[in-house]
Amino acid sequence: QVQLIESGGGLVQVGDSLRLSCAADLRTFSSTIMGWFRQTPGREREFLADITWRGTPRYSSDAMQGRFTISRDTAKNTIYLQMNNLKPDDTAVYYCAATRRRLASVPSSYEYWGQGIQVTVSS
Repeated sequence: QVQLIESGGGLVQVGDSLRLSCAADLRTFSSTIMGWFRQTPGREREFLADITWRGTPRYSSDAMQGRFTISRDTAKNTIYLQMNNLKPDDTAVYYCAATRRRLASVPSSYEYWGQGIQVTVSS
């Protein structure tokens, strides 16, 4: 089965940076578009960014403000989300996701999901 393993979350202070990682198996990494969502209690899951097999990124309007950068390392079958200048409203559970066919930047378009990883930004 497809397995996506997130790491790199934790508790940080306002203004700090984190880099989230999502490791996949070779088959998944080479055959899907992979990306990141986040969700807070009582809110819908929010698309942040994804990246194609050729390394072409796509960002949500929020992520494209310059604080977040998605990248991939083909040698490690891993994608990353670099998050800089973190703010309290960045606090959320962050999810890695993958899809063979990206129809839209919404959760229903993504077939495979990691378990999620907590990011907490103290105020």
